[in-house]
Amino acid sequence: MKAQVFDSSGKKSKEIELPKFFNENIREDIVAKVLEAKKIKQPYAPSPMSGNQSSASGILSHRRHVWKSDRGKGLSRIPRKIFSRRGSQFNWEGATAPSTRGGRRAHPPKILKMLTRKKINKKEMGIALKSAIIATANSEKLSKKYFTLKDEKIKNLPFVIESKVLGLKTKDFVKLLKNILEEKLFGLALRIKTMRSGKGKLRGRKYKQNAGMLLVTGNKEKTNSKIIDVAKVGNLGVNDLANGGLGRLTVYTEEAIKELGEKLK
Repeated sequence: MKAQVFDSSGKKSKEIELPKFFNENIREDIVAKVLEAKKIKQPYAPSPMSGNQSSASGILSHRRHVWKSDRGKGLSRIPRKIFSRRGSQFNWEGATAPSTRGGRRAHPPKILKMLTRKKINKKEMGIALKSAIIATANSEKLSKKYFTLKDEKIKNLPFVIESKVLGLKTKDFVKLLKNILEEKLFGLALRIKTMRSGKGKLRGRKYKQNAGMLLVTGNKEKTNSKIIDVAKVGNLGVNDLANGGLGRLTVYTEEAIKELGEKLK
């Protein structure tokens, strides 16, 4: 399988041979398994000391004939806080226990139980990563992921650019993407930040943003572009390529294709 390489002006400069794994089948079942295993639950829990910051526990004695005892006073046996006293008569208030006002929670959620992750075999991780990369070169998967494409056939997949392009200024890089991707794909490429409609604005999520295009570069290559997502080959994961479905719009550098061929044999 071969791919066209685009130069800094957006024209086809040459053809390169893609790594052998681009001819393999896409394993959607394994990709789905890996994405499920990589889901992280946002840990939440009350403070370990909440409701337990008073020195109420252990003050009250439950024995007979003892000063500060609650025997014979019609009081339930819960920890109590002393607010005032007159001689041996105390003004107690229930505290600390879950049934009392301002007390701690009975069985609060615990953070450690939320930090567990499912394990995935190394071979399955490799197959999932290959499948996610292959899907970026598959016209059917790409048009199925993006509703605006409506089952259109997309040419020149996967999109590969020369490594020199990374040195372009943002304005020139945007022009290059327009030439390579054309109108419909270019509209999906850039990250667009919009204000959310509705009451979500009041609840800590004022803006929403699309994922946009992913640019995969070699491990030693650098780019300052902030209008798109950038991932190096060494840090490339299934979540980068297939989160929300297989077939994310992705552009590779020529160096990235070589390194992927060496990494995923």
